[in-house]
Amino acid sequence: MKTTPKTMFSSAFAEDTYKGLTSFPKYLLSQYIYDEKGDKLFQQIMNMPEYYLTSCEFNILKSNAEEIAGSIGNKDGFDLIELGAGDGKKTKILLQEFVDKQFNFDYLPIDISQSVLQELEASLNREIPQVNVRAQQGTYFKTLEKLSDYSSRNKAILVLGSNIGNLSHEKAVDFLANIAKAMNEDDKLFMGFDQKKHPQKILDAYNDPAGITEAFNKNLLVRINSELEGNFDLDKFLHWETYNPETGTARSFLVSKEDQKVTIKKIGLEVIFKAWESIHTEISQKYDDSIVNWLADEAGLKVETSFGDEMKCYKNYIFKIK
Repeated sequence: MKTTPKTMFSSAFAEDTYKGLTSFPKYLLSQYIYDEKGDKLFQQIMNMPEYYLTSCEFNILKSNAEEIAGSIGNKDGFDLIELGAGDGKKTKILLQEFVDKQFNFDYLPIDISQSVLQELEASLNREIPQVNVRAQQGTYFKTLEKLSDYSSRNKAILVLGSNIGNLSHEKAVDFLANIAKAMNEDDKLFMGFDQKKHPQKILDAYNDPAGITEAFNKNLLVRINSELEGNFDLDKFLHWETYNPETGTARSFLVSKEDQKVTIKKIGLEVIFKAWESIHTEISQKYDDSIVNWLADEAGLKVETSFGDEMKCYKNYIFKIK
């Protein structure tokens, strides 16, 4: 591998790409999949029959909306803060419940993608115009620093879609601990966790026959080509999924089908790939009650209650600070 060291990078994406592709083993950060094209691909993934997570969580929210709203909301006034809001399809169930029950609240959707936030705001204006929306673009970790600003009244923090599964256990504890620091005694955290289950069901969810998940992961290479003047040939990489039922860890890789050289002009990098060498692109962690309780305890939180789907594939937990 030949490199031209850069002391200055034009963006975090450029710097993280340089770091990932000069590491061994190679990796790219999954957060950079989400541009306008990546957002649309993920919306397609959520509608795939193999991707059970969306329908399971949707059914949990629909079946338990009244109880969930009563548990995390406050009629006297609260801020509903959602990390990784996406298209808001599932959240709208709770928003409608809060509106119907005449709760006094503001909705603060937070997402790394500005385009998806604009779409969400527009759809809410059409479908539930009574909701006061204050969208914020940014990453989880930067936005978490601002959560303490919302201390004048109660907070309900939402993290849906098992987004925490994109983090290792160590980083998940840090993530939860940062949320806990921003919470007051009466605040609630409502979070989805995909559960351990038959390994094949999990593999099928991340390796669909239509190739949508493959295109989603390869969007990292598309962005590098477009924004950093790379010359990745997407056809020379294979999307590969693994799952370890013991640890509950699903991992996504892009595997080089042959010996090849890739040049990325804007970061002065020439990357050599051996045949069958991989780039790690995503982690999707699966859980059970004991792991969730351990994560919560390590982060200074405690589980108040949980809601599961009929197939026992997925759970949403409500947390309070200890």
